[in-house]
Amino acid sequence: MLAPAVAEREGSAHGTTYRAIYAPGVSRLPDSARFALWFTAWCAGDTSLDEARDAIVGDDAAHDVAGLPSGLSPLIVAMGELRSLGATGAGLALPVSGDPLGLAGPQPFNALALEHEEGVVLCGVDIGLVPVRAGAGVVWQAMPAASMRQVPDPSEADALLRRALVRAADDLAALDVARWRPEVADELMALRRPADLTLPAGTSDRASRMLGLATRCRLIVDLALEDEGGAVSAGEAARRRDALVPLDQAARRAVVAACAFSRER
Repeated sequence: MLAPAVAEREGSAHGTTYRAIYAPGVSRLPDSARFALWFTAWCAGDTSLDEARDAIVGDDAAHDVAGLPSGLSPLIVAMGELRSLGATGAGLALPVSGDPLGLAGPQPFNALALEHEEGVVLCGVDIGLVPVRAGAGVVWQAMPAASMRQVPDPSEADALLRRALVRAADDLAALDVARWRPEVADELMALRRPADLTLPAGTSDRASRMLGLATRCRLIVDLALEDEGGAVSAGEAARRRDALVPLDQAARRAVVAACAFSRER
């Protein structure tokens, strides 16, 4: 049995925004994506527990896990507990309003993951985790979550992302993106450069490529929507959003698919 959800610590952020994950000029995976990739690699024996913990924590002060039978525990201890409970790997959920991508219930877990726009769904045991920012660290809230879920096919997600990127690039060019957001034009030009992601050993070439491209695409979306006040009119702002929402949807699907099939060749 999992412990009930605990309240967020004082001063923690409510919800996960693009800006919190993708600082301008920096390619960074969501917390839950890093957890899914590195926990799965550790379960597969491709990395050590210490390396996995360090990669998940990154530059944060500390990560703890609440809601497990042992109570609030440091991440490295909780990872071992999750293994003892039957976890054999982890997948990613990146839901937004109207698109519960990667979620299969129950409702309390879906609601918390939707509030923070991300979550981890473990394989082999019906437990999910949602990262809640708490100052300079993260508290992962463990909750019951259905491990049997639908995830995007990686080949279809890859193709969808590439088509969405071409359409978005054409639409943004028509909207004169270089004038109102030169950083977006720079990122579009940099799409062929490798993204600065730290991935575990054993990650497939396809998953690495998809994660790099999808992360850059979400950075483009973030930058392009960061200052809608720069739009000449409400109509122009709507056209920007219409051009970018499909790209973000495709990028989220690609990240979820890459995390679900990260070890497959």
